[in-house]
Amino acid sequence: MVAYIAILAVQIACIVHVIRNRRNQLWIMALFFLPVASAIAYFVIEILPGLQGNRHVRTARSAVVAKLDPEREVRAARDALEVAETAANRIRLADALVAIGRHAEALPLYREALARSPGSDGRTRIKLASAAFETGDAAGALEILDALEPAGGQSETDRRSLLRARILAELGRPEEAMALYADLVTRLPGEEARCRYAALLLDQGYEGRARRVLEEVEARMKRLDRQQRTAEADMYRWASEALAKLRASGSP
Repeated sequence: MVAYIAILAVQIACIVHVIRNRRNQLWIMALFFLPVASAIAYFVIEILPGLQGNRHVRTARSAVVAKLDPEREVRAARDALEVAETAANRIRLADALVAIGRHAEALPLYREALARSPGSDGRTRIKLASAAFETGDAAGALEILDALEPAGGQSETDRRSLLRARILAELGRPEEAMALYADLVTRLPGEEARCRYAALLLDQGYEGRARRVLEEVEARMKRLDRQQRTAEADMYRWASEALAKLRASGSP
């Protein structure tokens, strides 16, 4: 009975799709008389090709692939580097290693890429600084940032400032880091800066200020769709839990 209802539901859904999207009406007859085989064929021929160009479908598929085979891009990038030892292929491999948390292995690749590239590549140097920071070399990361030429635009300036704020907090300079975060949250898209700002405020004992920042995160999070929230699930989970604790404690 359950299987029959499921087949009927799929059959109806496909017929509705045929009508709404003005597909060949012969599909309707096929779906009536051969519901299972026709539904499969209809999905493969008429629906699947359209899904390939959907951004959300591509994102979800990439997430599944990354979860099932996290080193797939590492292998592809390593193969590309073996074919052509270019700066771009070194950066690609380093980026793939960073994506799965292997920052120490990425560091020499970024350095080699920079040595092979004429002039100063600011974006690669920021990646180098970030990798150095993630391996525990906060002082070295700050030195790399300080040596950079002025950023070419506000977006790049903000990316540098976010990394600098994290570095300063790690180096025991929280007041400087909080000043940077306070500026970044007025402009930087996404909630990473707000969450890091709130975490630092909590660490420094500013619970009231942290609660107000987290309430902004909560309000903005409610306007996101499930796909957007899933992409940063751990961050939003931390923000929700931290805010719940502050409310339970009665922090103003």
